[in-house]
Amino acid sequence: MNKLHNEEDWRILKERMIAGKDQRVTVSFYQYAKLGNPQLFRDYLFIHFSELDVLGRTYVAHEGINAQVSVPKEKYEAFRDFLYSITFLDQIRLNTAIEDDGRSFYKLIIKVREKILADGLQDESFDVRNRGTHLRAEDFNRITEDPNTVLIDMRNHYEHEIGHFKGAITPDVDTFRDSLPHILENIRGLEDKNLVMYCTGGIRCEKASAWFKHQGFENVFQLEGGIIEYARQARQEGLENKFIGKNFVFDERLGERISDEVIARCHQCGEPADTHTNCENRACHLLFIQCETCREKYEGCCSDDCRDATHLPEEAQREMRAGINRGHMVFKKGRSPHLDFKTIHNPLEAAIGKLKLPADK
Repeated sequence: MNKLHNEEDWRILKERMIAGKDQRVTVSFYQYAKLGNPQLFRDYLFIHFSELDVLGRTYVAHEGINAQVSVPKEKYEAFRDFLYSITFLDQIRLNTAIEDDGRSFYKLIIKVREKILADGLQDESFDVRNRGTHLRAEDFNRITEDPNTVLIDMRNHYEHEIGHFKGAITPDVDTFRDSLPHILENIRGLEDKNLVMYCTGGIRCEKASAWFKHQGFENVFQLEGGIIEYARQARQEGLENKFIGKNFVFDERLGERISDEVIARCHQCGEPADTHTNCENRACHLLFIQCETCREKYEGCCSDDCRDATHLPEEAQREMRAGINRGHMVFKKGRSPHLDFKTIHNPLEAAIGKLKLPADK
């Protein structure tokens, strides 16, 4: 019988991924659907993904599937054909990475979750499939030049800190579930505006656009395929690229460059930098931005204390890590007290205020 979970040590898997010479492509996709038995579907995927040597992270729930994976180039067509053989995934859009050497994931993880995208919503009366109008890159550029448009970044603060669209409102939120009520509170009274939103690959906007339509907004739009597909279309069609900086991605790369501008700063010294890293002290594992000079100085750590901790005997380091669930730290990583230079600002209220002024006069 096929093993339906990884059993090898993560360090071995990571070394194998780094040393691997096979050419791979990073692919992301999602689909909202009604699944009767997510666990059965999860096991079915694991068997076939394993046969195709697919690595990466996939979430399955009653509401559908959300996947970010790495596929061998020689097996990409077989992978695509397998997905298309599944009724609700037939002809699904597959977003492929812009900057990619295929070393984005080192193991296969497929989990059953309550939702494929945690939203914190208790309202089951809205249909997530009643989404906003999809915009291709050319149409997105055109509508965002309209002064009657409100452009909102649906990502978290540490994502849009290193890159975002020109003129976008970038809410200071830690999670997607935080963003929905935060944004809704501030855009009440703008129901007559064009509400345009974007995210990394589209899944957050798919749900958010349906939610905002449910809340009474009629002119709701979303960037088709997210930043990833926008960058591809802009390059292929010779369009103006309105995205500045890097696109944050949730894999080993932590970012792919969309434009040459560096809009963020090192969290330790304040010099221009936009490379995210995780603190080398595994008991901390903080996600932060670090320049090359500070990386050398702090040995990849976020502070002197963490650097010193990495020099302790392995047994002492294991004791420091005991009982720590690093997964729950991910959304507040950029708020570490160690990062004295970083200043958090929230332009949402100010930007929305400007938009509301004409109506108030």
